[in-house]
Amino acid sequence: MSSAFLGMPPFPQAARRALADTQQRRNLAGATRTIRHKRAEVVGELPDWEELREAGRALKERTLRHLDHYLVQLEERVTAAGGQVHWARDAAEANRIVTRLVQETGEREVVKVKSMTTQETGLNRALETAGITAYETDLAELIVQLGDDLPSHILVPAIHRNRAEIRELFRRTMPDAEGVGDDPAELAEAARRYLRQKFLRAKVGISGANFLVAETGTAVVVESEGNGRMCLTLPETLISVVGIEKVVPTWQDLEVYLQLLPRSSTGERMNPYTSTWTGTQDGDGPRGFHLVLLDGGRTDTLADRIGRQTLNCIRCSACLNVCPVYERTGGHAYGSVYPGPIGAVLNPQLRGTGTETDRSLPFASTLCGACYEVCPVKIDIPEVLVHLRARVVEETGGRRHTPTPEAVAMRAARWVFSSPARLSAAQRLAALGSRVVARRGRIARLPGPLAGWTDARDAPAPAGEPFRQWWERTHR
Repeated sequence: MSSAFLGMPPFPQAARRALADTQQRRNLAGATRTIRHKRAEVVGELPDWEELREAGRALKERTLRHLDHYLVQLEERVTAAGGQVHWARDAAEANRIVTRLVQETGEREVVKVKSMTTQETGLNRALETAGITAYETDLAELIVQLGDDLPSHILVPAIHRNRAEIRELFRRTMPDAEGVGDDPAELAEAARRYLRQKFLRAKVGISGANFLVAETGTAVVVESEGNGRMCLTLPETLISVVGIEKVVPTWQDLEVYLQLLPRSSTGERMNPYTSTWTGTQDGDGPRGFHLVLLDGGRTDTLADRIGRQTLNCIRCSACLNVCPVYERTGGHAYGSVYPGPIGAVLNPQLRGTGTETDRSLPFASTLCGACYEVCPVKIDIPEVLVHLRARVVEETGGRRHTPTPEAVAMRAARWVFSSPARLSAAQRLAALGSRVVARRGRIARLPGPLAGWTDARDAPAPAGEPFRQWWERTHR
């Protein structure tokens, strides 16, 4: 786990703090709404979208069943093409391998393509400890890095910041950016000027990969800004750190995922930049290529019959953009580089449930199912959440705890709903009570401990007349 997230509080505490940040909530709501609408438009253009989703799921599951075979094939093809493959059991070993490879070049600076895997391992901090500076070149990652911040979204790590905040950050941290405005074009140009010399002088590039093709030994990166193309072609040495689950068997399999991924992530029909490389070639691209394959809990996840489907994830972030919990709390509350619904099921499996933070994540969901409906590879996240909740209870030994207010409320609700007479009485009391606290059909603040529910939302007032009474009155 990235050391930047160590010491994060359990989700309920972190979420409570995030809900108090009204500016962040506005930023998140606006951004996720825009991405949702774009995705819906381009997905609606494909009459075979559901068939594509099923193909993506089936390909992933077949690959995972034979992952050992495809990983060996991948290593053979990469090696035959002039690359070197390194195996890392965990984040610490991956960081040691990458640090050693950079040190062997004699360089003290590297440029990076946006990489969830190196964020997962906390590579930047490990390099910094060794006296090596890593420059993030993805615009959103650069914003996070300059602000000494944490990523809050898989696709758009700086989604919690608006243009005015980014403008002030650039003015404070970038040379020659004192007069930059908050127009997106101006901000992008300021970042381009800042990064240009770093691209040109860097001798080492570090990347992840969206896919690894076993039959050819090819690595694939898709991105929208062109910074990835610069990092993958200009340096003399390229080091790619990739999770073992990113393997696909054949080149043809990419056809499915290169349709699913851009539509689900950025709401585009295709990626502006799709870069592929196979080993090394004389006079074209880096002269040295190293592929670091990370386990990091993936083998343990693969052994779980229900939980293994999370390894299908292609990191599109569609589940984040439809999740009502993520939209209100943001990504930092999840205590990991993998936030939202996928983070709630992936983190406890990759990291285990040894900390209070990871034990809380499977409960960070309403189980509404919206994440499953948009997942391009049909991961049944609600099913995995329920599965992990049961595991947490089993691992804590079913110990008795002081009942929470929520548990008490649920028991009271069960008692009320189990009797028609009690339910009718409760409905009448609720209708009377709403006359005191409701205004124009909405309850802005509930009294006492119930105020926690309305701190972040208005509640509809109960009907003045319950349906049962209306039916009896109108059908006599």
